Amino acid sequence: MEDKNDILKWLNRETSDEDLVRLKETDDFKTLEKIAHYSAQIKTPKVDVKEALAALKTKTQGTSKKGKVVQFNFKQLYKYAAAIVVICTTSYFLLFNNTSSFKTEFAQTKTFNLPDNSEVVLNANSEITYSKKDWKQSRNLTLEGEAYFKVQKGKKFTVNTEIGQVTVLGTQFNVKERANYFEVKTFEGLVSVAYNGKKIKLPRGTVFKVVNGIVDTTNTFDVNEKSWLQKESNFKSIALRFVLAEIENQFEYTIETKDVDLDILYSGGFTHTDINIALQSITIPLQLSYKIDGKKITIFNYGS
Repeated sequence: MEDKNDILKWLNRETSDEDLVRLKETDDFKTLEKIAHYSAQIKTPKVDVKEALAALKTKTQGTSKKGKVVQFNFKQLYKYAAAIVVICTTSYFLLFNNTSSFKTEFAQTKTFNLPDNSEVVLNANSEITYSKKDWKQSRNLTLEGEAYFKVQKGKKFTVNTEIGQVTVLGTQFNVKERANYFEVKTFEGLVSVAYNGKKIKLPRGTVFKVVNGIVDTTNTFDVNEKSWLQKESNFKSIALRFVLAEIENQFEYTIETKDVDLDILYSGGFTHTDINIALQSITIPLQLSYKIDGKKITIFNYGS
């Protein structure tokens, strides 16, 4: 938009039909419309085109023989608008967004403390979120995956999952929530589990488990048995599909099966330190074979 007279005339509603058609074809016309819209909300003196041009001409003649006209800088205007958006967004997150989160990737664990100094060990492929602002009034968090909690004594401490809710005052326990799998183990103290409208009390050495929507009747476990905290996963009469899913979490491999019954029950465990030893611990008892190709594992029957 090289002719600044067109801009002034348009802003002052003195543009002819012919000039208006030509003006609308320029790239900056939409920006001018927005400027006109918002400026209309402010009471400002009406621009006299002749007086404005005369004053501009006098000023430029007095300062420079060549007469330099200041360009209307649309790019600078865009920069200012972008800066305002960044400032507003940053202010929102600093003042209003009080959510904290901790997340682990495949084959990764993380240990951290909550605001009340309760300790959490987060297993692989898991995430915890909670509100820093509300923590003093309500020790409430959301878990996706698996975590071990050492809770400091105090107000009610609640772990929410998609399948069930766990409530304690001060204790040590483990919560695991994966696809179609929910498990709570109490290592110390007393834990309350809310599931399907019912509340179950779990003293030390007891476990509550739901697999594919069915409550498992197994209700005890050995608190001294090694767990994922010691880089070892153990299972008792668990469908093979859940065992293989845990292999994927701990080693970051993709597992495919060929002619394998994924609902067959497995009891045993595997170490997190060596993928071959882990696979042998599962496939040998179940009379299966496996093949590793890069980050892909195929499990099949001996005869396949």
